[in-house]
Parts: sequence; C-alpha cells; structure tokens
Amino acid sequence: MKDFYTVDICGEKADLPVLNIGENLNIAFFNLHGAQKLTEHCAKHLAALIPDAEAVITAESKGLQLAHCVARNLGHDFYAVARKSKKLYMQDGITSEVTSITTAGSQKLYLSAHDAELLKGKKVAIVDDVISTGGSLSGLEQLVEKSGGIIAYKAFVLAEGDAAKRKDVLYLATIPLL
Repeated sequence: MKDFYTVDICGEKADLPVLNIGENLNIAFFNLHGAQKLTEHCAKHLAALIPDAEAVITAESKGLQLAHCVARNLGHDFYAVARKSKKLYMQDGITSEVTSITTAGSQKLYLSAHDAELLKGKKVAIVDDVISTGGSLSGLEQLVEKSGGIIAYKAFVLAEGDAAKRKDVLYLATIPLL
C-alpha cells in the first residue's frame, strides 16, 4: 500500500504519492503529465499571479503542459522550453548547467536561438511545477539572462520544503520534504 500526501491547490485537492529519493528523504511526487483538469486549474491561477509577463519559459519535461496553458491564458503565441538534451535544431542556442533534487548529478539545459529570441528584452516569467532546492530555477535564470530577457516572475505550482521561505518566488501551495 502506497503512502500519499494530500495537497490543496487553490481549492483543488491532489493526492501525491510519497516516494523515497535518498537516504531518509522522501518527497510528495507532483506530476501534471496527463492531468488535464489539474493542469488547467493550476495554469489559470498561476497566470493570474503574473498578468504582465511578456514571455514564459520552463524546463522540460514536467513543466511543459503547465507552461503551454499559462502562456495561452496570458494570450501568448509561444513559450520557451529549456531542453535537457541538445537537439539538432539547437546548434546556435545557449546552455546552462543545473543540479536538481530529483536528478542525479548535474545536467545541462539547452535553449534554441529561436526561444532565446522570444525572451530578448521581455519581462519573462519562469514557470514550473515544483521548486525545491532551486537548482533548476538557477539554470533557467541563467538562460533568461544570457538571452537578454528580464526575469520578472518565478512562478510555481508548489514550493517544497524551505523553498516556501523564499521571498523571490510565487507559488500556489506548499508541500513538505518528508
């Protein structure tokens, strides 16, 4: 039998499976993949927190559908995606390196020249599902800065653990490290 942690996200409850990710460290795993109703709900509430953002960026993969819906709610035709592997069309793009609580070791984030151009000179909202240690956020911040964008918002569905104490991020609900 699995353990679950129930979180209330602006009136929508979600049962998150508790997963062990290391010695004496468990997380309440939040996954929007395939959860259309919850994704739309979260996107609507996040978009309301960042109404004047001119561009949106996220990291693949769990933030993709969220960023898609947030950008749509803001009236944007495009959003930028930082990929975890360099695709053929990204030869002229930019790179940052990150360390995340849910990924072993460090990894690189890649942004195509097309997506970098979407951010240039604009007020950018970094949007993702969960902030915990801030490793992925740091990589996205580097990409926005290298692109010439202005970081206006750092918006997440959930703040995990001590991330809820940060004054520079917006979020809809909190979850503990277990």
